[in-house]
Amino acid sequence: MASMKDVAKMAGVSISTVSRVINDTHPVDGRTRGAVEDAIRRINYRPNLLAAGLRSKSGNLIGLAVPDIAHHSFEEFIKHTEQCVREHKHGLIIGDTHSDPDAEAEFIDHLIRRNVDGIIFIRVSDQSRALDMLNATSIPYVVLDRALESGTVPTVTMDNFTAGQLAAEHLLGLGHSRIACLTGPLDVALCRERLNGFTQALSHAGHRLPDQWIFEGDFRFESGVRTVELLLDTEPRITALWAQNDLMAIGIIGGLIDHGLVVPRDMSVAGVDDIVTCRMVRPQLTTVSQPFEAMSRAAVQLLMRERSAGKRLTERIVIPTELVVRQSTAPPADSTVSPHLKTQKELL
Repeated sequence: MASMKDVAKMAGVSISTVSRVINDTHPVDGRTRGAVEDAIRRINYRPNLLAAGLRSKSGNLIGLAVPDIAHHSFEEFIKHTEQCVREHKHGLIIGDTHSDPDAEAEFIDHLIRRNVDGIIFIRVSDQSRALDMLNATSIPYVVLDRALESGTVPTVTMDNFTAGQLAAEHLLGLGHSRIACLTGPLDVALCRERLNGFTQALSHAGHRLPDQWIFEGDFRFESGVRTVELLLDTEPRITALWAQNDLMAIGIIGGLIDHGLVVPRDMSVAGVDDIVTCRMVRPQLTTVSQPFEAMSRAAVQLLMRERSAGKRLTERIVIPTELVVRQSTAPPADSTVSPHLKTQKELL
């Protein structure tokens, strides 16, 4: 098996120079670095990353915890976070916490014991214990997406309040007044923030969102289907329904179709996230986009700044969002188009 000594001999440099190139601990001029990297490729040398990590107490590893690894939204966060972490020459350890506080605590404890270089995590809910665990360590961390409503922890989130406002203003602008909302789990802070933005926009327009027009879901397709059953049984007057993520909105469309109803003729439906499936379903889904790439990149960059600073930062980064209008929303059958609709950005 090839050794560092073999690399040094082939490149015509010292072993310490090879070490500096591999571990990127000190500046090395471009020509020398190129010679070392060429020698590594030619003899297929593989550094012992575990041993290097033990010596430096760093394995160039970042941990990422998500509530559901198979969920479309979290797949996006994983994809973009991995890409950005790789650009920083780090590896990524991904854990599925199954929306379970105990599973989350177990995975965070595993990352702490592995002495990873940093942790990015999406909290399962308000029941999360991860912050208390991490605050007892010196490991840098960033809370992504499911942030606390207040506090001084390093956080990256989308503008969830504005997301709710955008959805309400769009449906009001189309002429809807009987508008319902399907939230995500209300023990997740961002769901409350989105609902607050939604209800405030309705209130400013002189409309109220009755409690019976608010349905709590779980961010899954099936909860959208179930909501249609409840809605048609109890509130058949509703003409528009906003779901707090796209999977639930697509479930709503499916449930309405199963009952012989046509979207958007009989009911307008909108979501949040702008996952690729929005453009695959018919009608294509109107939604509020979640800036997955920008959020992931901001989280990694904030984590790297924490590492460089050698201390916990208290920065809270809020990434803007925008409305994406497609085919699933239209004026209700009994009204005309509001002039407000003409100001909406339409992406087909």
